[in-house]
Amino acid sequence: MANTWFPQWRLKQGNLDGAVVAPDERLPVTQTLVMGLQHAVAMFGATVLMPLLMGFDANLAILMSGIGTLLFFLVVGGRVPSYLGSSAAFVGLVITLTGYSGQGANPNIALALGGIIACGLVYLLIGFVVMSVGTRWIERLMPPVVTGAVVMAIGLNLAPIAVRSVSASHFDSWMAVVTILCIGSVAVFTRGLMQRLLILVGLIAAYLIYVVATNGFGLGKPVDYSALSQAPWFGLPQFTAPVFNLHAMLLIAPVAIILVAENLGHVKAVAGMTGRDLDPYIGRAFVGDGLATMLSGSVGGTGVTTYAENIGVMAVTKIYSTLVFVAAAAVAIVLGFSPKFGALIHTIPGPVLGGASIVVFGLIAVAGARIWVQNKVDLGDNGNLIMVAVTLVLGAGDFALTLGNFTMGGIGTATFGAIILNALLRNRKILPLADSATR
Repeated sequence: MANTWFPQWRLKQGNLDGAVVAPDERLPVTQTLVMGLQHAVAMFGATVLMPLLMGFDANLAILMSGIGTLLFFLVVGGRVPSYLGSSAAFVGLVITLTGYSGQGANPNIALALGGIIACGLVYLLIGFVVMSVGTRWIERLMPPVVTGAVVMAIGLNLAPIAVRSVSASHFDSWMAVVTILCIGSVAVFTRGLMQRLLILVGLIAAYLIYVVATNGFGLGKPVDYSALSQAPWFGLPQFTAPVFNLHAMLLIAPVAIILVAENLGHVKAVAGMTGRDLDPYIGRAFVGDGLATMLSGSVGGTGVTTYAENIGVMAVTKIYSTLVFVAAAAVAIVLGFSPKFGALIHTIPGPVLGGASIVVFGLIAVAGARIWVQNKVDLGDNGNLIMVAVTLVLGAGDFALTLGNFTMGGIGTATFGAIILNALLRNRKILPLADSATR
């Protein structure tokens, strides 16, 4: 490790067109701010969508994503370029726990917050263990075949929630289809930054179509802008105190396993892009993410995780300066203190949000398959095949196990089932008969 906690950022000199800017290098102030704004926009789609799907205050989620990113920056000593935003891994469990209907504010947020804090604590403790003994035990406990299966199971578990949210009327269902087509069109027919923001740009396009169809032609429930006109430009978001319920805490705490796998993959990806050895900072990254999740949950925000969207921006721009993420966090904090901005977010119609959630949840499932492909997972191995098959059905079918007063839902059973089955069924070399007889 370095002798100082923070690096000594060097100003990048010369022609910057296409040049690689290392984590311990910096751009001029103006360019740093512009790049920070781009990263803030990149995280915006999912960080706004996830709290809306759970009935959380999107303004607060954005604010805490900025504060959490700054906390992460401090813990890792400014050496790991990453942005923390709302995690999708919490969505299914929070909706199941709180019984959220999918519209408006979630009246049972406090119950979920205690679970989010418990998850952050488990994540924090894992980080301290990694700082002491390294990451090899995690990689053995959760190899790519396991993490891929768990990620896919999460996406499949969320699928019925997305479909139910757009099934209230024929108009709602068709608007969901329009939203999917808008997002798909952006993904396929655009390039550059717009393509990276496919969820956000597609959502805006579908929103405008919805407004024309409802407010213009009266085909459905019109968008009400009264709250937007009355909201002040600056003010505090809605804070909520957590309630610590043992059942809720035990239900949501296992999400820490998903966050660990996610963060580990992100740090490895950034290390590959930058050519830097970031393994010494993986434990710190877990600690920073765990602390940020606990802090967010303590005031009413969502659990947070490192964002693949921002890794994509780094891959395109080749700018890895960690100071850019300080600028991105500052942008998020400013937006978080604007009730006007929050009111605008809440005008997004349910069918449009539901259509976007179908795409997002599907992308989560596909991300699991992508992990298998990238790591050349052998699904011809019977142990892998059985583990994956069982995990996907447990998750998609929301298989629950009850022990006393505690019930573990589909995501929990899929996660632990994958880890346990992999440990039991991992392919071992069969010894020759003569050798096995001597043992």
